[in-house]
Amino acid sequence: MTEKIKFMLLDSSYEVVGREPIIILWGIDESGRRVVLLDRRFRPYFYVLPKKDASVEHIASRIRALSKPKSPIIDVSIVDRKYFGRPRKVVKVTTVLPEAVREYREEVKKIDGVEEVLEADIRFAMRYLIDKHLYPFRWYEVEVESRGRQAGYRVEEVYNVVSDPQPAPEHKLPDMRILAFDIEVYNRSGSPRPEKDPIIIIAVKNDRGEEHTFVADDGKNDRKVLIEFIDYVREYDPDIIVGYNSNKFDWPYIIDRAHHLGLRVDVTRRVGAEPTTSVHGHVSIPGRLNVDLYDYAEEMHEIKVKTLEEVAEYLGVMKKSERVLIPWWEIPDYWDDPKKRPLLVRYALDDVRSTYGLAEKILPFAIQLSYITGIPLDQVGAMGVGFRLEWYLKRAAYDMGELIPNRVERPGESYRGAIVLEPLKGVHENVAVLDFSSMYPNIMIKYNVGPDTLVRVGESYKPDEVYVAPEVGHKFRKHPPGFFKRVLEELLSVRKKIREEMKKYPPDSPEYRLLDERQKAVKVLANATYGYMGWPAARWYCRECAEAVTAWGRQLIRMAIDYAKKLGLRVIYGDTDSLFVTYDEEKIRKLIEFVEKELGFEIKIDKVYKRVFFTEAKKRYAGLLADGRIDIVGFEAVRGDWCELAKDVQSKIVEIVLKTGDTEKAIEYVQKVIRELKEGKIPVEKLVIWKTLSKKLSEYSVEAAHVVAAKRMLEKGFKVSVGDKIGYVIVKGSGKLSQRAYPYFMVKPNQLDVDYYIDHQIIPAALRILSYFGITERRLKGVAVTRKSLFDFLRPSSR
Repeated sequence: MTEKIKFMLLDSSYEVVGREPIIILWGIDESGRRVVLLDRRFRPYFYVLPKKDASVEHIASRIRALSKPKSPIIDVSIVDRKYFGRPRKVVKVTTVLPEAVREYREEVKKIDGVEEVLEADIRFAMRYLIDKHLYPFRWYEVEVESRGRQAGYRVEEVYNVVSDPQPAPEHKLPDMRILAFDIEVYNRSGSPRPEKDPIIIIAVKNDRGEEHTFVADDGKNDRKVLIEFIDYVREYDPDIIVGYNSNKFDWPYIIDRAHHLGLRVDVTRRVGAEPTTSVHGHVSIPGRLNVDLYDYAEEMHEIKVKTLEEVAEYLGVMKKSERVLIPWWEIPDYWDDPKKRPLLVRYALDDVRSTYGLAEKILPFAIQLSYITGIPLDQVGAMGVGFRLEWYLKRAAYDMGELIPNRVERPGESYRGAIVLEPLKGVHENVAVLDFSSMYPNIMIKYNVGPDTLVRVGESYKPDEVYVAPEVGHKFRKHPPGFFKRVLEELLSVRKKIREEMKKYPPDSPEYRLLDERQKAVKVLANATYGYMGWPAARWYCRECAEAVTAWGRQLIRMAIDYAKKLGLRVIYGDTDSLFVTYDEEKIRKLIEFVEKELGFEIKIDKVYKRVFFTEAKKRYAGLLADGRIDIVGFEAVRGDWCELAKDVQSKIVEIVLKTGDTEKAIEYVQKVIRELKEGKIPVEKLVIWKTLSKKLSEYSVEAAHVVAAKRMLEKGFKVSVGDKIGYVIVKGSGKLSQRAYPYFMVKPNQLDVDYYIDHQIIPAALRILSYFGITERRLKGVAVTRKSLFDFLRPSSR
């Protein structure tokens, strides 16, 4: 007997039972029950693109002859599709088992007349979501047959799908159960090893505010810890599990440690399954969405050191001063001392509270990113921006009858980028920053830019039927609308509708916040399209397209600059899609009107600086906003190759000179920092320099400081891998600087080379600002000169 139910999709997976592939949809129904829907009707397929002079029927016949009993080819049909916008006859090949697609692909490639085998690398569960137009966190109505509760699934009901799910009116998101966790490992020698080093604490916090710690006994027996944790996860039954660096550390460690102890990590909703590391490096937990918040922290480029405590403080979750902080190498000391152990448990709790707090900040955006792209929540964070956009493009291609190109390994090709003006050096007052709204996406729409509309070498065209990019001369057909134009128009239209909908709700309402996260997710995708075309790994790669877009962008900025100058506005700086001009309300209104009516692009005031300071270097400035906030761009304060103290010093100097105009106060501040450094009052953590290992240690021809520090870590038994951030300090001694670099946790404060930090960190960071005002290194070290005010350095036209 069939019935109709409504459910919100959480995730999808598949399994093969008795040589039959079964799609598994994990969801929550409208009454809040966790449900599973099984679809046995879907089969894997791929496309074969014949060469233009080949016989499609002959190729289809050859393909039918390849069928094998293990996974027979059950259908070979000739269909019409488009390949880079050009109509083509292609062969659609359907088989039974998803794993057989790869085998058939390799055999089909060998057939004479085959140009390409396409879409054979799309994973089966994702293929189903694309073809059925299903997206996580959206509601659907579907005809089903109930199978009741089933022993193999930890859900309240299992259904067989009878017909394709259809979109249902959008409900609010159901209450989802969320669990944060964090582990602490006992290890006295180098990197922890699951075969010998026990998990001494697992801390958890859930969406009800409940907190628990599972703690090993005095003998460090962690079998009980793991059993209690596994039981707790199954009992609480979370929909979403969050951790911090949990994909690379916590989950693999828990799994390996449990196996070493003869335990299964049976925390999934599919009985008998365990968490496994999947294709994008994320850990997949069938029926639950595992989210590693570190993936999102990695994209926050303004945070230099991405430890849990640093990110939590930056996002306003928990101040470092208000939590227990224990260096990881001291964890064994705290565990072995009965008096200190309670502090270690509090440290673990603070870690999991920070993790849960980050989830509250990050999950709303991550969920909307999943909702828009169609990528399950556990994967969308682990993917780079290019891959997220690509999944969106795959869905659009399916809807438009476009074949999805294969990924091709190709070397990167350089091309001229955006325009960046030489800044007018000095201090300027009352400066407006004008931003072109979605400049590159709008250029792509206006000029129909894309690999399918590009006029290739040897192709004929009529001059009045193409757009010609300035400087580079690439031509794009005006008609029909290209793939990227249609995708971008849809994205920008969706964002506009979302923002209109937001106006119906107060900014502090749940509806407004949800829609705001959704429009941010759409914006991220739209803005990624230009960069995607120039990304060598892109399926829709097109260097000429990216090159043409930047050429039109440069032309647009120049035309806006010329008109601004005609109006009498002083243009102080320009970068990509922004202009810095003197703030004159009437003249700026005329400039905006010109750009929008004559040039056909939207431009708006992004911010107004009360005062802004430029050096002679591009992309390097600091400004004071009307609300007292300081903007710093391009100085050491946002670079990763200086210690935290250099960043602090420079930020404070900028604040002093922009707010007070008194450079003497800035000098006094620098001298105070130097005194405190000499007196040993600066914490070692502030002096750590972080550098990333970009290749294997054996591949470095020059032994840079971070390479030497990494080798010293190896000698002590630590694991060091490409991509790791190495934190080191410089100690006293003679010889090369690099030979005096040690991992920061191996050094005592009295070993630090204070003079190095004064001469090569603090003074240079300070002088990047203060040298413009005539201040020298001697002055910072205490030699008196004539005192000047910041206002002596204001540009004459801006006083």
